[in-house]
This record gives sequence, C-alpha cells and structure tokens, in this order.
Amino acid sequence: MKQQRLLFLIFIALFSSYASAQSFEITPSYGYQFGTKLNYGPNYIKMEDGGQFGINLAFELQPSMMLDVSYYNMNSETRIRDVFIAPFERRLTDLNLDWFLIGATRYFKQGPLKPFVGAGLGMVLISPENENLDIVNSSFSSETRFAFSFKAGVNYMFTDIVGINLQGNLFFPVNYGGFYFGSGGAGVNTGSTLIFGGFSGGLVFKIDTN
Repeated sequence: MKQQRLLFLIFIALFSSYASAQSFEITPSYGYQFGTKLNYGPNYIKMEDGGQFGINLAFELQPSMMLDVSYYNMNSETRIRDVFIAPFERRLTDLNLDWFLIGATRYFKQGPLKPFVGAGLGMVLISPENENLDIVNSSFSSETRFAFSFKAGVNYMFTDIVGINLQGNLFFPVNYGGFYFGSGGAGVNTGSTLIFGGFSGGLVFKIDTN
C-alpha cells in the first residue's frame, strides 16, 4: 500500500511538473557500482562490484532547479564466509536491484558547464537469483524497501540540445538487513546498513517546451 501511494505521488509530480516546466532533460547512463559488505560477528556477506545502468527524466522548476524521476538497475554476485555454513568464501547468490526514485537536482551555474548536486527518495526491489543450493536449501524471496540516494557531478552541453553527464552516486536501502537462511529456526540475518557507491556517465538530451 505504501508503495502504491509513492507511485501515485510520482505520477502527480510528473504531471504537474510537465505542465509547468520550461524544459526537460533525458539522461540515459551506464556506470560502475562498487561492492559492499555486511558483517555479523567474525563472518560476512558481501556484494561484489557490478554494472549499473539507468535513465533520469528531469523537469525544470526554476532556472537552476530540476525535479528528477529516475530508474537504475544494478547486478552483483553475493558471496559469503561463515564459520558454520561456508568456512571459506563461496558464492551465495546473484543479486538484482531495481531502484525507483523521485528527487531534485540543483545546478550551481548556467552555461555549457553545469556542476550539480541532487538527492532522491523512493524504493528498491531487491531480487536474489541463482542461489547456491549447496549452501541453502530454498530460494530467497524478493524484498521491496524504501530507499534514498545522493549524487554530485557535472553536465557539459556541446549544444543547446545535447551534452554529456558525469556523476558520482550513493544509494541506501532503508532497513535492509541482508538475507535470512538456515534450517530448524537457525540462520543468518545481518543488521548492518548497506551503502552502494559508484559513478556513471551518459548523454543529456535537453528539450525546451516553449
């Protein structure tokens, strides 16, 4: 229900912003996402580095302020070291993350070179795939979590219509504790906070609505 309300708010924001926007930008991107690790006692579960692709749609609210609606996808391999389950590090599962975010970007100056910072709030769908059945005896279930993000970077416009985007990204799933698995009521359920950091680049297409 909360996710449905968020999608409804995104739709309303898109409609109202499109009606009043002076211009909007479309930025497809591809990047590199650094791994992260969840520790529990002397053991850990870690997500390896992986690729990231996404698309950002931004509506101009003011000359230096944009409303963003973004989608990002990440893929990673998850590995585990556990003194009882896997004394030596082994592959646990593949992991697919789909991020849906709405937020704002502020440009610090106008002109061809436009540095910016931004933040977003939304949700992430975390989907384990291809579990290692030598370690676990059943598949993991997908989870949907609230999420937020931060970004900073620069756009350079070659023309009034086409430019290039370079940026750094931080993504945070809220209250995600990793995986639970085991048998007979025993298992592993970590409580650390995940932070995904990386960088990306892409093309910027700017369209004036006037």
